[in-house]
Amino acid sequence: MKKESNPYEEVNTHPNGELLDTFSRGRVAIFIDGSSLFYAALQLGIEIDYTKLLCLLTAEAPLLRAFFYTGVDPINDKQQGFLLWMRRNGYRVISKDLIQFPDGSKKAKLDVEIAVDMMTLAGCYNTAVLVSGNGDLAYAVDAVSYQGVRVEVVSLRSMTSDSLINVADLYIDLAGIKEQIQKIFPSE
Repeated sequence: MKKESNPYEEVNTHPNGELLDTFSRGRVAIFIDGSSLFYAALQLGIEIDYTKLLCLLTAEAPLLRAFFYTGVDPINDKQQGFLLWMRRNGYRVISKDLIQFPDGSKKAKLDVEIAVDMMTLAGCYNTAVLVSGNGDLAYAVDAVSYQGVRVEVVSLRSMTSDSLINVADLYIDLAGIKEQIQKIFPSE
């Protein structure tokens, strides 16, 4: 049976293949842009298993908190059930009502909430894991890194701003870990 690779081991190895002993992620805080992850999963053709995702992103480091930011449609019962499940399974859900635009699209911008939480809690964690490709968050990532926080960005490369990758300490492409985070449905 093939051992699943850990993306944190792969990127933290010396060129000769040795795992770096000095690497310690310390306490981890996870910040997930729900909309960004949803569209990345659609592009990858998978459904995310949020339990597997949480385990992979913590990679056995102590977890401070896992935040999940999302726009909500108050009349969507399926979404309400999903968010209740998230709250009961290790995620702190931060939500905003969706706003409908004249073109018919619906959005809830949560960039400010993500940035404020990252900065406010920076003294409480050692590593931030940001699951988003939004370049608007690059300034907040840079700011927390100046406070001594290690920042790891996890997103789909085709949906990720170069400015965000450039300020991160580590970038992990969701395409490379999709098998480890996808929901597996039993064969019928």
